[in-house]
Amino acid sequence: MENGSILDTIGLKLLAELQKNPRASYAELGRQVGLSPSATAERVRRLEDAKIIKGYRLDIDPAALGYTVTAHIRMVCDGERYRQFTQFVKTLDAVRECDHVTGGDALMMKVIVCSIEELENLIMKLLNYGVPTTSLVLSQTVVRHEFNLEPQKASVKGRWQAEDGSPVKLNAAGLREERSRSAQL
Repeated sequence: MENGSILDTIGLKLLAELQKNPRASYAELGRQVGLSPSATAERVRRLEDAKIIKGYRLDIDPAALGYTVTAHIRMVCDGERYRQFTQFVKTLDAVRECDHVTGGDALMMKVIVCSIEELENLIMKLLNYGVPTTSLVLSQTVVRHEFNLEPQKASVKGRWQAEDGSPVKLNAAGLREERSRSAQL
């Protein structure tokens, strides 16, 4: 089944309900979207198999575990040091996210530690690979875990459905296959 047919109205409703309550039973989800529990389980399995649902996670408050210092570290490193650093950073538990970015910096990391002293020790380790620039997080202004699925509906229709609502085939490059004029007649 193509992503377009998985992300139909029911697929989007399932995603919306699972964002609200990922622990909902198939029976409960089915009531919300108008499917039987077994049909709901099959649809969720297809969303998982297609990697649209990548997993289910527990959201733990870091401060409850003593992790009270959050910082963003931008890193400038190049050449061989960059390759070495991308391997090294995977070994650092304090690094919660690390993104390769555009601009003057090569990487941007979000780190969470228990103290300023621990942050300083981490920064000292990073100096072996380049130039870190650190910003402490004072507070979080916005934290979003749910996605707005409304724009997705238009995107899905535009990408995977023809004007008449029929599925559109994608070629090997993931591009829409255009039907020839004679096939449309």
